[in-house]
Amino acid sequence: MIFYSLIKGYGIKLLNRNFIIIGFCGLPGSGKSTAIEAINDWGVVINMGDIVREEAKKSNISETDENLGKIAQNLRQVEGKGVLAKKCVEKIQKSNNSTFFIDGLRSWEEVEMFRKYWKFPVIAIKTDLEKRFQIIKKRDRKDDPDTLKELRKRENRELNFGLDKVIKNADYEIMNNSTKKVLKKKTREIVKKIINENGANSF
Repeated sequence: MIFYSLIKGYGIKLLNRNFIIIGFCGLPGSGKSTAIEAINDWGVVINMGDIVREEAKKSNISETDENLGKIAQNLRQVEGKGVLAKKCVEKIQKSNNSTFFIDGLRSWEEVEMFRKYWKFPVIAIKTDLEKRFQIIKKRDRKDDPDTLKELRKRENRELNFGLDKVIKNADYEIMNNSTKKVLKKKTREIVKKIINENGANSF
């Protein structure tokens, strides 16, 4: 059985160095972090939300959902909608690694920023609202919403960033409608395919 749907395919190169750089997107609580757990020993994981949290720490601001949302919004207003992706690119270019997984794309401008340097495939994780809320309650992050109303508010904020376009135009999609084990298996299927097609590794 094939556990993924292929929408478009990409090869990945940067100038004189071969890279595998794969983006993950999805609504809050969709299972992105669980998906990446399946392959986090295959490369370096960069969480785009962590970049916002780093900004909060620099300014000594409490890492609540509302505060992080305001910081992310302010960064995008001041430095452009692709600012978080730009900061990720800087991390990648300073690294000696060649395989990276980007967790938490939220705007098409971020995708475009990565694609200035690489042909950057995007995997969308899709999950219904009720299941996403249950996932969020179990993970117990301090900046997570406590109610469905708060989750919808956060979801709307991220959709306003442009997340809907990223999900709609993803190169691959995974329906997270079963168990963690199944989600991880689906993720490994896709990532193995991308890596093998680009000759960076073999499984």
